[in-house]
Amino acid sequence: MKTGVIDVGGGMRGVYATGVFDRCMDDGVNFDLCIGVSAGSANIASFLAGQRGRNYIFYTQYAMREKYMSLRNFILKKSYIDLDYVYGTLSNSDGENPIDYAAFAANPAQFLVVAANALTGEARYFDKSDISLDHYDVFKASCSIPVVCHPYFIDGVPYYDGALADPVPVKKAFDMGCDKVVLILTKPRSFIRTADKDARLARFIRKKYPAAAEGMEKRAQNYNDGVALAKEYEEQGRLIIIAPDDTCGVDTLTRDKTAMDNFYKKGLSDGAAVSAFLK
Repeated sequence: MKTGVIDVGGGMRGVYATGVFDRCMDDGVNFDLCIGVSAGSANIASFLAGQRGRNYIFYTQYAMREKYMSLRNFILKKSYIDLDYVYGTLSNSDGENPIDYAAFAANPAQFLVVAANALTGEARYFDKSDISLDHYDVFKASCSIPVVCHPYFIDGVPYYDGALADPVPVKKAFDMGCDKVVLILTKPRSFIRTADKDARLARFIRKKYPAAAEGMEKRAQNYNDGVALAKEYEEQGRLIIIAPDDTCGVDTLTRDKTAMDNFYKKGLSDGAAVSAFLK
């Protein structure tokens, strides 16, 4: 049986998924295929490296720093979140909290990181061959939220947040042969995304990246369609949705440690359903 897990990200709401993955480590759960979108890709990297609690520190401690995300960053670097600081300065082998690259690379699981090509709007599924020691650019690309961040360039190609192209890659997981899939959402399973905010933000990138703007305008419908498909698979017993009943006041750029602590604990508790589903 081939098992898969999908973390759809969600900025600081990703602390919930961190709790789910930490619970999976506690319960000895492994996956054959892992797909991460945006912040979900970094969550999975720590999970594959067996670094329990690592991402929790990023959300609840490092995110409070001005170097991590701030108006100062936006003024000086044109990006509110300094992705080079998060996935470079902090995460490199000489950083404050490095990824255990040797353990990550040795993990036999397949790993896909979803990013959106800003020129074409199409999804790019980076894999382990695109990641090497101290070269974590694929996480930066997948996490580049339009307007909040500039697109991140890899080999001369600009990329935006993977949610613009494939926000809930359930079809991708089953197309790659998974028999059972765990889908981690960071909004309640009943949440219906609306396009209003995305449409407003799309205006800021349309002139330079029209295809990416179109992807942003369609993100709500693609998200809703992806969750609807997941529920169909769930009815068949082939997928389980792990989602919070509420977000504890945490949103994409929240910096409230108490709220994030509560959201993390909710993920830690909800994650208990994963091992039971995969047995």
